[in-house]
Amino acid sequence: MASQKLDPLDLFDIDSELAEDEQMVRDTVARFVDEQAIPLMREAFEQHHFPRELITGVAELGLLGSSIDGYDCAGLNSVCYGLICQQLERGDSGLRSFVSVQSSLVMYPIHAFGSEEQKSRWLPAMARGEAIGCFGLTEPHGGSDPANMKTHAKRDGNDWVLNGAKMWITNATIADVAVVWAQTDEGIKGFLVEKDMPGFTTQEIENKFSLRASVTGALFFDDVRVPEASVLPGVSSLRGPLSCLTQARYGITWGVIGAAQACLQEVLAYTEDRVLFGKPLSHTQAIQIRLADMARRITTAQLLSLRLGRIKDNGELSPSQVSLAKWNNCRAAIDIARDARDILGGSGISAEYCSIRHMLNLESVITYEGTETVHQLSVGRELTGINAFG
Repeated sequence: MASQKLDPLDLFDIDSELAEDEQMVRDTVARFVDEQAIPLMREAFEQHHFPRELITGVAELGLLGSSIDGYDCAGLNSVCYGLICQQLERGDSGLRSFVSVQSSLVMYPIHAFGSEEQKSRWLPAMARGEAIGCFGLTEPHGGSDPANMKTHAKRDGNDWVLNGAKMWITNATIADVAVVWAQTDEGIKGFLVEKDMPGFTTQEIENKFSLRASVTGALFFDDVRVPEASVLPGVSSLRGPLSCLTQARYGITWGVIGAAQACLQEVLAYTEDRVLFGKPLSHTQAIQIRLADMARRITTAQLLSLRLGRIKDNGELSPSQVSLAKWNNCRAAIDIARDARDILGGSGISAEYCSIRHMLNLESVITYEGTETVHQLSVGRELTGINAFG
Protein backbone atom coordinates (compact mmCIF):
# COMPACT_ATOMS: atom_id res chain seq x y z
CA MET A 1 0.00 0.00 0.00
CA ALA A 2 1.38 3.43 -0.92
CA SER A 3 2.43 5.40 2.13
CA GLN A 4 0.66 8.68 2.72
CA LYS A 5 2.64 11.62 4.09
CA LEU A 6 1.57 12.38 7.62
CA ASP A 7 0.84 15.80 9.05
CA PRO A 8 3.97 16.74 11.06
CA LEU A 9 1.78 18.39 13.69
CA ASP A 10 -0.69 15.48 13.89
CA LEU A 11 1.21 12.23 13.34
CA PHE A 12 -1.60 10.05 14.71
CA ASP A 13 -4.30 11.79 12.67
CA ILE A 14 -6.23 13.02 15.71
CA ASP A 15 -8.19 15.11 13.23
CA SER A 16 -9.98 11.98 11.97
CA GLU A 17 -11.25 11.32 15.51
CA LEU A 18 -13.04 14.67 15.60
CA ALA A 19 -16.67 15.12 14.66
CA GLU A 20 -17.48 17.47 11.82
CA ASP A 21 -18.65 20.23 14.16
CA GLU A 22 -15.48 19.87 16.24
CA GLN A 23 -13.33 20.24 13.12
CA MET A 24 -15.34 23.29 12.10
CA VAL A 25 -14.79 24.94 15.49
CA ARG A 26 -11.08 24.19 15.34
CA ASP A 27 -10.72 25.56 11.80
CA THR A 28 -12.73 28.70 12.55
CA VAL A 29 -10.66 29.56 15.60
CA ALA A 30 -7.45 28.73 13.72
CA ARG A 31 -8.33 31.28 11.03
CA PHE A 32 -9.09 33.91 13.65
CA VAL A 33 -5.76 33.26 15.35
CA ASP A 34 -3.82 33.36 12.09
CA GLU A 35 -5.52 36.45 10.68
CA GLN A 36 -6.21 38.58 13.75
CA ALA A 37 -4.30 37.37 16.81
CA ILE A 38 -0.82 36.34 15.69
CA PRO A 39 -0.14 39.64 13.86
CA LEU A 40 -0.66 41.46 17.18
CA MET A 41 1.10 39.14 19.59
CA ARG A 42 4.73 40.07 19.10
CA GLU A 43 4.10 43.74 19.77
CA ALA A 44 1.66 42.99 22.59
CA PHE A 45 4.27 40.82 24.30
CA GLU A 46 7.04 43.38 23.77
CA GLN A 47 4.88 46.29 24.95
CA HIS A 48 3.45 44.37 27.93
CA HIS A 49 -0.21 44.91 27.06
CA PHE A 50 -3.23 42.74 26.41
CA PRO A 51 -4.73 43.33 22.93
CA ARG A 52 -8.26 44.15 24.05
CA GLU A 53 -9.28 44.75 20.45
CA LEU A 54 -9.45 40.95 20.09
CA ILE A 55 -12.24 40.59 22.65
CA THR A 56 -15.01 41.48 20.19
CA GLY A 57 -13.86 38.86 17.69
CA VAL A 58 -13.46 36.23 20.39
CA ALA A 59 -17.00 36.95 21.62
CA GLU A 60 -18.53 36.97 18.13
CA LEU A 61 -17.13 33.49 17.54
CA GLY A 62 -18.86 32.25 20.69
CA LEU A 63 -15.62 31.40 22.50
CA LEU A 64 -16.57 32.90 25.87
CA GLY A 65 -18.41 30.40 28.07
CA SER A 66 -18.57 28.12 25.04
CA SER A 67 -19.52 25.02 27.08
CA ILE A 68 -22.52 26.65 28.79
CA ASP A 69 -26.02 25.97 27.49
CA GLY A 70 -28.31 29.00 27.28
CA TYR A 71 -27.65 32.57 28.40
CA ASP A 72 -26.41 33.46 24.89
CA CYS A 73 -23.61 30.90 25.18
CA ALA A 74 -22.65 28.45 22.43
CA GLY A 75 -23.34 25.17 24.29
CA LEU A 76 -20.37 23.36 22.71
CA ASN A 77 -18.93 20.13 24.05
CA SER A 78 -15.73 19.80 26.05
CA VAL A 79 -13.64 18.69 23.08
CA CYS A 80 -14.65 21.86 21.23
CA TYR A 81 -13.60 23.92 24.23
CA GLY A 82 -10.26 22.12 24.26
CA LEU A 83 -9.73 22.79 20.55
CA ILE A 84 -10.55 26.45 21.13
CA CYS A 85 -7.88 26.61 23.84
CA GLN A 86 -5.37 24.82 21.62
CA GLN A 87 -5.76 27.28 18.79
CA LEU A 88 -5.78 30.35 21.03
CA GLU A 89 -2.59 29.31 22.78
CA ARG A 90 -0.97 28.64 19.43
CA GLY A 91 -1.31 32.40 19.14
CA ASP A 92 -0.27 33.22 22.69
CA SER A 93 -0.83 31.89 26.20
CA GLY A 94 -2.08 35.33 27.24
CA LEU A 95 -5.01 35.13 24.83
CA ARG A 96 -5.92 31.63 25.94
CA SER A 97 -5.60 32.71 29.58
CA PHE A 98 -8.10 35.51 29.03
CA VAL A 99 -10.65 33.09 27.56
CA SER A 100 -9.93 30.43 30.21
CA VAL A 101 -10.50 32.82 33.07
CA GLN A 102 -13.64 34.32 31.57
CA SER A 103 -15.09 30.91 30.70
CA SER A 104 -13.88 28.41 33.30
CA LEU A 105 -13.17 30.55 36.34
CA VAL A 106 -15.90 33.20 36.17
CA MET A 107 -18.77 32.11 33.94
CA TYR A 108 -18.58 28.48 35.09
CA PRO A 109 -19.02 29.20 38.85
CA ILE A 110 -21.79 31.71 38.17
CA HIS A 111 -23.55 29.08 36.07
CA ALA A 112 -22.86 26.20 38.48
CA PHE A 113 -23.37 27.94 41.83
CA GLY A 114 -25.14 31.22 41.08
CA SER A 115 -28.75 32.29 41.46
CA GLU A 116 -30.95 32.70 38.42
CA GLU A 117 -30.72 36.47 38.85
CA GLN A 118 -26.91 36.29 38.86
CA LYS A 119 -26.85 34.06 35.80
CA SER A 120 -29.23 36.27 33.84
CA ARG A 121 -27.34 39.41 34.72
CA TRP A 122 -23.77 38.28 34.08
CA LEU A 123 -23.63 35.32 31.69
CA PRO A 124 -25.10 36.91 28.53
CA ALA A 125 -23.02 40.07 29.03
CA MET A 126 -19.88 38.02 29.56
CA ALA A 127 -20.59 35.82 26.54
CA ARG A 128 -20.83 38.98 24.41
CA GLY A 129 -17.60 40.35 25.88
CA GLU A 130 -19.47 43.32 27.30
CA ALA A 131 -18.46 42.37 30.85
CA ILE A 132 -15.06 40.98 31.85
CA GLY A 133 -14.45 38.84 34.91
CA CYS A 134 -11.55 37.67 37.05
CA PHE A 135 -11.13 34.91 39.65
CA GLY A 136 -9.84 35.74 43.11
CA LEU A 137 -8.46 32.67 44.87
CA THR A 138 -4.64 32.83 45.07
CA GLU A 139 -3.25 34.95 47.89
CA PRO A 140 0.22 36.48 48.37
CA HIS A 141 1.23 33.88 50.96
CA GLY A 142 -1.00 31.03 49.77
CA GLY A 143 0.06 29.73 46.37
CA SER A 144 -0.54 26.01 46.26
CA ASP A 145 -2.44 25.95 49.59
CA PRO A 146 -5.81 27.58 48.91
CA ALA A 147 -7.29 26.25 52.17
CA ASN A 148 -4.94 28.61 54.00
CA MET A 149 -6.69 31.69 52.67
CA LYS A 150 -6.75 34.79 54.87
CA THR A 151 -9.39 36.75 52.95
CA HIS A 152 -12.54 36.67 55.05
CA ALA A 153 -16.09 37.96 55.07
CA LYS A 154 -18.44 38.55 57.99
CA ARG A 155 -22.19 39.05 57.97
CA ASP A 156 -23.43 42.51 58.80
CA GLY A 157 -27.20 42.72 58.51
CA ASN A 158 -28.18 41.88 54.94
CA ASP A 159 -24.62 42.42 53.69
CA TRP A 160 -21.19 40.86 54.01
CA VAL A 161 -18.05 42.83 54.84
CA LEU A 162 -15.05 41.54 52.91
CA ASN A 163 -11.37 42.04 53.81
CA GLY A 164 -8.17 40.62 52.38
CA ALA A 165 -6.07 40.46 49.23
CA LYS A 166 -5.60 38.24 46.19
CA MET A 167 -2.48 37.96 44.04
CA TRP A 168 -1.52 36.86 40.50
CA ILE A 169 -5.01 37.46 39.17
CA THR A 170 -5.50 37.36 35.38
CA ASN A 171 -7.75 40.19 34.10
CA ALA A 172 -7.53 41.91 37.50
CA THR A 173 -7.45 45.52 36.37
CA ILE A 174 -9.82 45.17 33.39
CA ALA A 175 -12.51 43.13 35.14
CA ASP A 176 -16.01 44.43 35.75
CA VAL A 177 -16.62 41.71 38.34
CA ALA A 178 -14.40 39.45 40.42
CA VAL A 179 -15.46 36.03 41.70
CA VAL A 180 -13.75 36.22 45.09
CA TRP A 181 -13.43 33.26 47.44
CA ALA A 182 -13.31 34.04 51.15
CA GLN A 183 -13.48 32.34 54.52
CA THR A 184 -16.71 32.85 56.45
CA ASP A 185 -18.27 31.40 59.58
CA GLU A 186 -20.41 29.34 57.21
CA GLY A 187 -17.54 27.94 55.11
CA ILE A 188 -15.73 29.19 52.02
CA LYS A 189 -18.08 31.28 49.89
CA GLY A 190 -17.88 32.97 46.51
CA PHE A 191 -18.64 36.69 46.26
CA LEU A 192 -19.37 38.67 43.10
CA VAL A 193 -17.41 41.85 43.78
CA GLU A 194 -18.06 44.61 41.26
CA LYS A 195 -15.32 47.02 40.26
CA ASP A 196 -17.05 50.12 41.63
CA MET A 197 -17.79 48.74 45.11
CA PRO A 198 -16.22 51.04 47.74
CA GLY A 199 -13.07 49.58 49.28
CA PHE A 200 -12.27 47.35 46.28
CA THR A 201 -9.06 48.28 44.46
CA THR A 202 -6.80 46.59 41.94
CA GLN A 203 -3.18 46.98 40.96
CA GLU A 204 -1.43 45.65 37.87
CA ILE A 205 1.75 43.60 38.29
CA GLU A 206 4.49 45.07 36.12
CA ASN A 207 7.89 43.84 34.97
CA LYS A 208 6.80 40.31 34.10
CA PHE A 209 8.98 38.25 31.81
CA SER A 210 6.13 35.81 31.15
CA LEU A 211 2.52 36.28 29.99
CA ARG A 212 3.38 39.83 29.01
CA ALA A 213 0.39 39.91 26.64
CA SER A 214 -1.91 39.22 29.57
CA VAL A 215 -3.20 41.43 32.36
CA THR A 216 -2.03 40.19 35.77
CA GLY A 217 -2.72 42.01 39.00
CA ALA A 218 -3.66 42.05 42.65
CA LEU A 219 -7.05 42.57 44.29
CA PHE A 220 -7.46 44.39 47.60
CA PHE A 221 -10.56 44.41 49.82
CA ASP A 222 -10.86 46.96 52.61
CA ASP A 223 -14.23 46.61 54.31
CA VAL A 224 -15.94 45.99 50.99
CA ARG A 225 -19.68 45.73 51.59
CA VAL A 226 -21.17 42.98 49.41
CA PRO A 227 -24.95 42.44 49.38
CA GLU A 228 -26.35 38.97 50.00
CA ALA A 229 -27.66 39.01 46.41
CA SER A 230 -24.02 38.99 45.22
CA VAL A 231 -23.05 35.82 47.09
CA LEU A 232 -23.03 32.56 45.12
CA PRO A 233 -25.69 30.52 46.94
CA GLY A 234 -24.81 27.10 45.59
CA VAL A 235 -21.60 26.28 47.46
CA SER A 236 -20.02 26.84 50.89
CA SER A 237 -16.75 24.92 50.77
CA LEU A 238 -13.41 24.66 49.02
CA ARG A 239 -15.19 22.38 46.54
CA GLY A 240 -16.40 25.53 44.77
CA PRO A 241 -13.09 27.05 43.73
CA LEU A 242 -11.44 23.66 43.23
CA SER A 243 -14.14 22.62 40.77
CA CYS A 244 -13.45 25.83 38.83
CA LEU A 245 -9.75 24.99 38.72
CA THR A 246 -10.55 21.56 37.33
CA GLN A 247 -12.41 23.22 34.46
CA ALA A 248 -9.53 25.61 33.75
CA ARG A 249 -6.86 22.93 34.04
CA TYR A 250 -8.69 20.84 31.49
CA GLY A 251 -8.47 23.69 28.97
CA ILE A 252 -4.78 24.15 29.74
CA THR A 253 -4.04 20.53 28.80
CA TRP A 254 -5.22 21.39 25.29
CA GLY A 255 -3.84 24.93 25.17
CA VAL A 256 -0.20 24.04 25.68
CA ILE A 257 -0.39 21.65 22.71
CA GLY A 258 -0.99 24.69 20.51
CA ALA A 259 2.09 26.43 21.89
CA ALA A 260 4.17 23.30 21.29
CA GLN A 261 2.86 22.94 17.75
CA ALA A 262 3.76 26.54 16.97
CA CYS A 263 7.33 25.90 18.14
CA LEU A 264 7.68 22.67 16.18
CA GLN A 265 6.27 24.27 13.04
CA GLU A 266 8.76 27.10 13.39
CA VAL A 267 11.83 24.88 13.77
CA LEU A 268 10.74 22.56 10.98
CA ALA A 269 10.84 25.51 8.59
CA TYR A 270 14.04 26.90 10.10
CA THR A 271 16.03 23.65 9.95
CA GLU A 272 15.02 23.13 6.35
CA ASP A 273 16.35 26.54 5.33
CA ARG A 274 19.34 26.86 7.67
CA VAL A 275 22.50 25.47 6.04
CA LEU A 276 25.53 24.61 8.19
CA PHE A 277 28.63 22.68 7.15
CA GLY A 278 27.30 22.29 3.65
CA LYS A 279 23.82 20.89 4.35
CA PRO A 280 20.49 21.91 5.88
CA LEU A 281 20.13 21.31 9.61
CA SER A 282 17.14 19.06 8.92
CA HIS A 283 19.46 16.60 7.16
CA THR A 284 21.44 15.85 10.32
CA GLN A 285 20.80 13.00 12.72
CA ALA A 286 20.98 15.16 15.83
CA ILE A 287 18.30 17.58 14.62
CA GLN A 288 16.01 14.82 13.32
CA ILE A 289 16.17 13.05 16.68
CA ARG A 290 15.21 16.27 18.46
CA LEU A 291 12.37 17.00 16.04
CA ALA A 292 11.11 13.44 16.39
CA ASP A 293 11.10 13.79 20.17
CA MET A 294 9.01 16.97 19.88
CA ALA A 295 6.52 15.12 17.67
CA ARG A 296 6.39 12.22 20.15
CA ARG A 297 5.58 14.53 23.02
CA ILE A 298 2.96 16.44 21.04
CA THR A 299 1.29 13.22 19.88
CA THR A 300 1.14 11.85 23.43
CA ALA A 301 -0.35 15.12 24.66
CA GLN A 302 -2.94 15.14 21.86
CA LEU A 303 -4.09 11.63 22.70
CA LEU A 304 -4.29 12.41 26.41
CA SER A 305 -6.36 15.54 25.93
CA LEU A 306 -8.72 14.00 23.39
CA ARG A 307 -9.39 11.04 25.67
CA LEU A 308 -9.80 13.43 28.61
CA GLY A 309 -12.33 15.45 26.63
CA ARG A 310 -14.38 12.39 25.77
CA ILE A 311 -14.36 11.33 29.43
CA LYS A 312 -15.46 14.82 30.45
CA ASP A 313 -18.29 14.85 27.93
CA ASN A 314 -19.43 11.50 29.35
CA GLY A 315 -19.62 13.07 32.81
CA GLU A 316 -16.97 10.73 34.22
CA LEU A 317 -14.06 13.11 34.73
CA SER A 318 -11.80 12.72 37.77
CA PRO A 319 -9.60 15.63 38.93
CA SER A 320 -6.66 13.20 39.08
CA GLN A 321 -7.04 12.53 35.37
CA VAL A 322 -6.86 16.27 34.72
CA SER A 323 -3.78 16.49 36.94
CA LEU A 324 -2.03 13.77 34.95
CA ALA A 325 -2.74 15.51 31.65
CA LYS A 326 -1.83 18.99 32.93
CA TRP A 327 1.44 17.64 34.34
CA ASN A 328 2.36 15.70 31.20
CA ASN A 329 1.30 18.27 28.62
CA CYS A 330 2.78 21.34 30.29
CA ARG A 331 6.08 19.53 30.80
CA ALA A 332 6.08 18.40 27.18
CA ALA A 333 5.27 21.88 25.87
CA ILE A 334 7.88 23.73 27.90
CA ASP A 335 10.58 21.21 26.98
CA ILE A 336 9.64 21.54 23.30
CA ALA A 337 9.72 25.34 23.48
CA ARG A 338 13.11 25.34 25.19
CA ASP A 339 14.59 22.91 22.69
CA ALA A 340 13.11 24.83 19.77
CA ARG A 341 14.67 28.00 21.11
CA ASP A 342 18.03 26.22 21.27
CA ILE A 343 17.78 24.82 17.75
CA LEU A 344 17.18 28.34 16.47
CA GLY A 345 20.57 29.31 17.86
CA GLY A 346 21.16 33.03 18.26
CA SER A 347 17.95 33.74 16.37
CA GLY A 348 16.08 31.93 19.11
CA ILE A 349 16.28 34.86 21.49
CA SER A 350 14.73 37.23 18.95
CA ALA A 351 11.06 38.18 19.10
CA GLU A 352 10.98 37.60 15.34
CA TYR A 353 10.60 33.94 16.28
CA CYS A 354 7.75 32.72 18.49
CA SER A 355 9.60 30.00 20.43
CA ILE A 356 11.16 32.36 23.00
CA ARG A 357 7.75 33.95 23.65
CA HIS A 358 6.06 30.58 24.09
CA MET A 359 8.94 29.37 26.25
CA LEU A 360 8.61 32.33 28.59
CA ASN A 361 4.82 32.07 28.71
CA LEU A 362 4.95 28.37 29.55
CA GLU A 363 7.01 29.15 32.64
CA SER A 364 3.77 30.62 34.02
CA VAL A 365 1.43 28.02 32.56
CA ILE A 366 3.36 25.14 34.13
CA THR A 367 3.03 26.96 37.47
CA TYR A 368 -0.50 28.35 37.61
CA GLU A 369 -3.61 26.24 38.15
CA GLY A 370 -1.44 23.90 40.21
CA THR A 371 2.32 23.51 39.95
CA GLU A 372 3.86 20.39 38.45
CA THR A 373 4.57 19.10 41.97
CA VAL A 374 0.96 19.61 43.05
CA HIS A 375 -0.27 17.52 40.12
CA GLN A 376 2.32 14.83 40.73
CA LEU A 377 1.12 14.57 44.33
CA SER A 378 -2.50 14.51 43.17
CA VAL A 379 -1.75 11.50 40.99
CA GLY A 380 0.28 9.95 43.82
CA ARG A 381 -2.67 10.33 46.18
CA GLU A 382 -4.91 8.63 43.61
CA LEU A 383 -2.49 5.71 43.35
CA THR A 384 -1.83 5.20 47.07
CA GLY A 385 -4.84 6.66 48.84
CA ILE A 386 -2.44 8.73 50.98
CA ASN A 387 -2.47 12.54 51.04
CA ALA A 388 1.20 13.58 51.04
CA PHE A 389 0.57 17.31 50.66
CA GLY A 390 2.31 19.38 53.29
